[in-house]
Amino acid sequence: MTSTTTLAGALPSQHRERLMRIAREVSFEAGARLFEEGNHADRFWIIRTGTVILDLHVPGRRPAVIESLGHGELVGWSWHFPPYAWHLGAEAMSPVRAYEFDAEAVRAICAQNAEFGRAIAVWVGQVVADRLHMSRIRLLDLYAPYGSGSPL
Repeated sequence: MTSTTTLAGALPSQHRERLMRIAREVSFEAGARLFEEGNHADRFWIIRTGTVILDLHVPGRRPAVIESLGHGELVGWSWHFPPYAWHLGAEAMSPVRAYEFDAEAVRAICAQNAEFGRAIAVWVGQVVADRLHMSRIRLLDLYAPYGSGSPL
């Protein structure tokens, strides 16, 4: 079953093809930073191979790893919502090959074509909802009295 948060599972083929026409192939070495928390979110990526972690700045400590992303997953959703600033940081944990998209160009296509724009908005919304859900489960595992799976 294909996840509704991956590009292949989220977008109908005509919208996926339209998006892919403006994709640029990029690669990152292990340890490369894709973006930093608070910086301008002007692009996003779909991972082809490798692993990217999302992390959060913690004063006086190493960044806290929030999530690990792999094949077919969206890296970055802050480009879709004003004020277009990254809420987290991202780092390649292994060599990564990805498709890179210019956020302004994608937003312009969304503005020109309501059907495409809605498909993109639903996809990005599904990614955000899925990641919030997974964060909630991790928080329950860490901080709930009996974890997320133990009955009282």
